Amino acid sequence: MTLDVETPERPALSTGVAADEYDDADVQGDEYRRDELAEALDDGAWADAFEEWTADASLDADQWKIVTELGLIEEFDFFWDSFAGRVGYHAPGLPEDWREREIHPDIDSWGTVSGINAGLTEFGQVVCEVLADEYIDWEAEEVSADDLPDF
Repeated sequence: MTLDVETPERPALSTGVAADEYDDADVQGDEYRRDELAEALDDGAWADAFEEWTADASLDADQWKIVTELGLIEEFDFFWDSFAGRVGYHAPGLPEDWREREIHPDIDSWGTVSGINAGLTEFGQVVCEVLADEYIDWEAEEVSADDLPDF
């Protein structure tokens, strides 16, 4: 379904956070290239990704209102994962204890919570794809066999 809303401001990328500190990201390198990614987002990647995502977004207008009122977009982070040779991201989400914390009066079901979390994850992935496909052309660093993780 189409989500007809204005494109929000892009998030300030978290230069003070090591990407491997996120629970939802597995990052091996430490050169995150956030300044360059911010520049690419400003050069159109953010608007392009948002437009692409809203054309087929799983969120409805009521869920989007919750996202904006809680400031969740500002919590996104994007970074370069030099080991994997890809753009990685941290998507914000609503906590499991949403009911106890009463974080928003319009959150009344697990369906709402999981829908918002899934929608934000989908958006993060779209941003990464747009960056990689249309705005950046970086290669992964060569890694010796001794540096690969044991499987």
